[in-house]
Amino acid sequence: MSKQGLKVAFQMDPMEGVNIQGDSTFVLALEAQARGHKLWHYVPEDMSYVEGKVIAHAHPMTVKRELGAHFEYGEREVIDLEDMDVVWMRQDPPFDMAYITATHLLELVHPRTLVLNDPGEVRNAPEKLFVTKFQDLMPPTLITRHVGDVKDFRAKYGEIIVKPLYGNGGAGVFHLRGDDSNLSSLLELFFENSREPVMVQKFLPEVRHGDKRIILIDGEVAGAINRVPAKGEVRSNMVVGGVAERSTLTAREQEICDRLKPELKARGLIFVGIDVIGDWLTEINVTSPTGLQAVNRFDGVKLEADIWNAIEAKL
Repeated sequence: MSKQGLKVAFQMDPMEGVNIQGDSTFVLALEAQARGHKLWHYVPEDMSYVEGKVIAHAHPMTVKRELGAHFEYGEREVIDLEDMDVVWMRQDPPFDMAYITATHLLELVHPRTLVLNDPGEVRNAPEKLFVTKFQDLMPPTLITRHVGDVKDFRAKYGEIIVKPLYGNGGAGVFHLRGDDSNLSSLLELFFENSREPVMVQKFLPEVRHGDKRIILIDGEVAGAINRVPAKGEVRSNMVVGGVAERSTLTAREQEICDRLKPELKARGLIFVGIDVIGDWLTEINVTSPTGLQAVNRFDGVKLEADIWNAIEAKL
């Protein structure tokens, strides 16, 4: 297949809300356009299964790095996703049944159309569960709906972190000390609003020095940033005030990446962002990882070009 003039569809959130200074999908689209590829955009709700075909009501799209005018749409049309060369599944979580349904539909066209990341493997590797396959690399962890198990875990480790199993962006993450009387009420709130378990982990005080995001492209380390929490916070996500710093890998972090590499390559997970606090792997982000623009700025690189090189090599 020719590497020139690929048909590329982006299944993602509305373009109006894209932060062009930080959004990774935006620079992936810019790079594709610069290579002469044709772009389409649609939101997940615009995808349908119709008599054996997976279609999307999509807009042809052009993008540019201009604040307030960063995209233009052509007239909306119906596209058959099998006619695309590449489909990027880049909508943000929550990883709910709508998200899972989207992976099933995209699996019907993959790999004839290259879907990134592989939709079946995205479904099988939710970030906070995928990491449990590497138990020796992660901090002490509990996944449960049993209140007594949470209390026993806190009694053993003292300070804990409680978070939704399928959340993102630091939403719903709580730091509880050993004497915090809010634990039972907090669990009631979680369990009344969701049928899912919670994830509970030993609190890692090293988080005050940062939570490192490492970008891997087709299993290979491509760059890293350290995200330092704002004063009074334990969440380092930049959407809640974390500050990015330039960073390189420690020997332990390289060891973690080396362990992950064969698994990521085998699963067709081309663009992955892992999170490391201290010496511990906390998440493997495969749904809609971020961090490209921050690494680009600190390291003087262009990771979106490396990603497209990897994609074009596969095609």
